[in-house]
Amino acid sequence: MSNNKIGVLFDLDGVLVDSEGEYSKFWGATGRKYNVGSETFAADIKGTTLGEILLNFDPQYRDEIIAALHAFENDMAYPIFPGVMEFLSELKQKQIPAAIVTSSDDVKMNYLFSKHPELLDYINVVITGSMVSHSKPDPEGYLLGASKIGVPIKDCYVFEDSLQGLEAGRSSGATVIGIATTNPMEKLKGKAHKLINEFAGFTLDDMLNVVRD
Repeated sequence: MSNNKIGVLFDLDGVLVDSEGEYSKFWGATGRKYNVGSETFAADIKGTTLGEILLNFDPQYRDEIIAALHAFENDMAYPIFPGVMEFLSELKQKQIPAAIVTSSDDVKMNYLFSKHPELLDYINVVITGSMVSHSKPDPEGYLLGASKIGVPIKDCYVFEDSLQGLEAGRSSGATVIGIATTNPMEKLKGKAHKLINEFAGFTLDDMLNVVRD
């Protein structure tokens, strides 16, 4: 990490908000309903955009799947993980820019911010699935996020929970911190520069002390 200005790029589901389990239920049930994918379908699509997920389904069903998804998302509570707001506050106090880089669409993000408008006080940029051509594990979203906050990707920290997201972060050139919320710690080993169980108790100094391999 250089002495230049730094930035922080956050995945959303499973990192800032505790929603990955709910999505697994939705996509698991939807995959079974439309006889798509394997028993691991819900896990296989984590980190990918809605457009890419829908390619797995017959075109005649895609509109009803989108409608069902948005109805599901509208009812979700989007609980923020413990420690997240404290960490975001530290970043704001130090004037460190932050971005959300998510595969979610704009409709879902509007639902999220209607329930947690306070997040917008701490996040400078939001990159959604509609803004990229390639889903994670492609690094496009993180590269775009770094560009939008005006910080070279080599001076950015990425927080991720999914295997696809961790790969995207590493291939982008950022320093990557994996969070064991969606996957067990053992499954994440070797896929990030540092692994943590949760944000609670994790500080800005802890982030700055991460050593890249």
